[in-house]
Amino acid sequence: MVQLKFNFGMSREFLSRDEVLLFESEVRHHFDQIFRKTGKGADYLGWVDLPSATGADLTARLLSDASVIRNQSDYVVVCGIGGSYLGARAVTEALSGPFDAHFPKPAGGPPKLLYAGHQLEPKYMDDLLRLLDNADYSVIVISKSGTTTEPAIAFRLLKAQLEKKYGRKGASEKIFAITDASQGALKKLATAEGYATYDIPEDVGGRYSVLTPVGLLPIAAAGFDIRELLDGARNMEAYLKQEKELFRNPAALYAVTRNILYRKGKTTEILAAYDPSLFYLVEWWKQLFGESEGKDNKGIFPAGVGFTTDLHSMGQYIQEGLRNIFETVIRVDEARADVRIPEDPKDLDGLNFLAGKGMDFVNRMAAGGTMLAHIDGGVPNLEVRIPKVSESSLGELIYFFEMSCALSGYVLDVNPFDQPGVEAYKKNMFALLGKLGFEEEGEKLKKRLK
Repeated sequence: MVQLKFNFGMSREFLSRDEVLLFESEVRHHFDQIFRKTGKGADYLGWVDLPSATGADLTARLLSDASVIRNQSDYVVVCGIGGSYLGARAVTEALSGPFDAHFPKPAGGPPKLLYAGHQLEPKYMDDLLRLLDNADYSVIVISKSGTTTEPAIAFRLLKAQLEKKYGRKGASEKIFAITDASQGALKKLATAEGYATYDIPEDVGGRYSVLTPVGLLPIAAAGFDIRELLDGARNMEAYLKQEKELFRNPAALYAVTRNILYRKGKTTEILAAYDPSLFYLVEWWKQLFGESEGKDNKGIFPAGVGFTTDLHSMGQYIQEGLRNIFETVIRVDEARADVRIPEDPKDLDGLNFLAGKGMDFVNRMAAGGTMLAHIDGGVPNLEVRIPKVSESSLGELIYFFEMSCALSGYVLDVNPFDQPGVEAYKKNMFALLGKLGFEEEGEKLKKRLK
């Protein structure tokens, strides 16, 4: 039995049980398409059985290489963009303490994860290279092709620095490549240089790849339990596969309710978390749903907020702005720590009524009060609950969102596994940069920019 729960009960004034039931046969049909791998984008349905198909041999190899990385590195640079880094960052930052990066690395402890290739700002890269110049580090470079501009530039710079520090052979022992199984620039380079290499399954797209070596190797290198992560995902996979009752299947229920709200004009979904450690999980979710559903001039726009912080910036808009939004709130039942509020004799801040209570209690009451206020303001609230932030719970949550996204895309009648729109900016960028074969288009674009 899975521990994750989904609830739309607080939003019954916006959608009814009968409306949900109208989708029952359609969702059952889509589940069948997904698990049989016959629906739209069937060539990219490899993620469906990834948890159960990931064998002990691959897991053991990942753990072995992660141990090598930990023993030889103070830092690990994850070089990738989009799905090639967001999943790993979502999991590792959720499981880390908020100030871990500011404490010295303990003897024998895991290395600190750093990121490159996810943007093009030069100051970031310059500071990163200067930090690494006097440190022992390894690189996990992730790219199916090896030619995606941002990670390709970053890896070229990191590779040059590693070879200068350790020599060509020494550098090759510090680089781990996760790429296409048989072709592409990074695959050719990895073979020529003798890098340790892992395959990105051909039938798994980047935003669905966190449970492949793309996410598993960085997560293991950071010292977290990938076996527990996979076990959580396996539990969710098995449960969703066997549970046919719509109201007992959280992925189906989430997919249906968000589509009902979309058809009622709620075109923006805000994912809210009251735990700052889940910031990158929200970022991963934004890519997953945005890249999967935003096509054919339709789709729910995915936005994210971190409460209670963003209540002091976005709270006004959510409460009284354009009524085209709904919220999905991630609730965590068990706090990882708590801090008791002391009594103050003068009570100038008026907080003695909270003396003796924990900050977790205050955070929970803030969440409950906010949900009720937003519902009263015309914003439907959906709720996803997990028992605690752990590898197992995150495994369940990741697979839940992946399956919900696939089902939601099918209900929306789009292919949730392609991303034709991302090529437009790439072609323009290549033309403006002067890449061979793009010269004529480049001149046209430069005139438009003047």
